[in-house]
Amino acid sequence: MNKTPFTWQLLSPRYWPIWLIVLPLIFMLSHLPWPIQRRLGTGLGLLIYHVIGQRRRDTETNIRLCFPEKSAAEHAAMTKDVFVQGGISLLETANAWFKPVSYYKNKVTIHGLEHLQTAQAQGKGVLLLGAHYSFVDLCGLLAILFFHVDTVYRPQNNKALEYIMVRLRLRIYDYQIDHDNMRLLIKALKENHVVWYTPDQDFGLKQGVFAPFFGIQAATITSPRRLQKINNSAVMMVHFRRHPILEQYEMLITPPLENYPTNDAIADATRINHELELLIRRSPTQYMWFHRRFKTRPEGEAMPYPKKPRHLKEELEIAEAAAKAKEKANP
Repeated sequence: MNKTPFTWQLLSPRYWPIWLIVLPLIFMLSHLPWPIQRRLGTGLGLLIYHVIGQRRRDTETNIRLCFPEKSAAEHAAMTKDVFVQGGISLLETANAWFKPVSYYKNKVTIHGLEHLQTAQAQGKGVLLLGAHYSFVDLCGLLAILFFHVDTVYRPQNNKALEYIMVRLRLRIYDYQIDHDNMRLLIKALKENHVVWYTPDQDFGLKQGVFAPFFGIQAATITSPRRLQKINNSAVMMVHFRRHPILEQYEMLITPPLENYPTNDAIADATRINHELELLIRRSPTQYMWFHRRFKTRPEGEAMPYPKKPRHLKEELEIAEAAAKAKEKANP
């Protein structure tokens, strides 16, 4: 469901590299044996680690802030492994899009499925909260081996890539819900669907509050508590992790959160962040630490990330313009 309509604009020359190179390459990579995929993914991750300095610095900052008990050497090793896991996940994305679902039948172990089945039997829908693990596309494919699931996602800016991703995910998700489409999300819950929702990114404070995440104040969306109140849906946590070597996966579903939500939005956001943190710590380098999770700061507190080159350029231009204006005002 939720098919993105095809338009002739998608065949524009600017999208040809995606149609003629990227998509065929992803298809071919999905047919490689796992040991080769793992080696290729490791190499690709290390290449990205050395080439894309901005992402590396952002990841280093996140790791340093969230694991202050570890040494500088441990921070460096974790940062590098985050990129290795991310590189492997690119191959897993190819698998999620093109491998038969049955391929993974004996490659995943699930714990806590009975919690979800009991909750769904109540007929109120299930809000399944998780985090952005590096192999996030494959997580959905693993889940449908056991139950139907919808997903909430952020559309791609590239129209051709958005079209391809939505079409290829049709075999995985019943509904693919734009993160701004609350009406469809509520509809899914009222139809007793299981909706996989990831509330672990920084969308500012327009629809969120500050709550600690790994001990750091982070802008945290409050939509899970509002959604629960609308339909009295069960709210549960889900975690995925990959075996360090083998092509084997583990899926954990927790019992429904009790006494949630409360009348305190900050307390509820703090609780969700704490639950996510506990799960992320089970396999910390398989989490997407690339994002600027702490970019929104309390008033008067500086953002912890290095400034992007374009921001430095903008500040320099502003400073030069101010200097010129001052010279004109005081000849």
